[in-house]
Amino acid sequence: MMKRRSLPRNPDDLATVLDYSFKNRGLLYQALRHPSYVYEQGDPGIPDNQRLEFLGDAVVNLAISNLLMDSFPEMKEGDLSKYRASLVSENGLSCIARELKLGDYLLLGKGEERTNGREKLSILTDALEALMGAIYIDGGFTNALRVITRLFGPLLNRTGFGTSMEDFKTVLQEYSQDALQLTPEYRLERETGPDHNKTFYVAVYLKGNLTGKGRGKSKKEAEQNAAKEALACLER
Repeated sequence: MMKRRSLPRNPDDLATVLDYSFKNRGLLYQALRHPSYVYEQGDPGIPDNQRLEFLGDAVVNLAISNLLMDSFPEMKEGDLSKYRASLVSENGLSCIARELKLGDYLLLGKGEERTNGREKLSILTDALEALMGAIYIDGGFTNALRVITRLFGPLLNRTGFGTSMEDFKTVLQEYSQDALQLTPEYRLERETGPDHNKTFYVAVYLKGNLTGKGRGKSKKEAEQNAAKEALACLER
């Protein structure tokens, strides 16, 4: 009989992967506590990672902005914004989280365990942002910037200038109008989560036919992901 792998992994191993030593190890552990786990403990004194995620979102955005300004000194503001949006999107952040095997370190409730929560993009991206927020509190922005630059630098080089900045909505609009004489229609299907941390689900239709779906932390991001899927569908 195959022995089940023990989860989660030791968070101190993650600190080694990040090349950052926490002075306050409690912050590291907090960053890995999903709200579902804390709820099941029944102890209001145990903090989950939501406040750290809120802070980490701002830290990551500032660090990525700094990284892009240094890497592309001639790039215009509008292009910098598009590039940053692609890097800090759910897809971009989850890519980093998967490379870190962050899911293996998370403390999840039984419900999330049963539904494969360690692979959910929203949980992984929130945990990554919480981790960056924890590093910021523990070691300041200089250390947070160093870690984020180390993590995102390879992604920056691997994705390349054009691909990461692709405006899928514009490409889909131009293609559908030129080749099909149709205009894409985006529909907000639903939104989940609290007001400060919503996830939006959007579908795009061409002449009433569902062509792609996407989700994101904003309606614009969800529409871009829906357009990306629609383009892949049309190419096939």
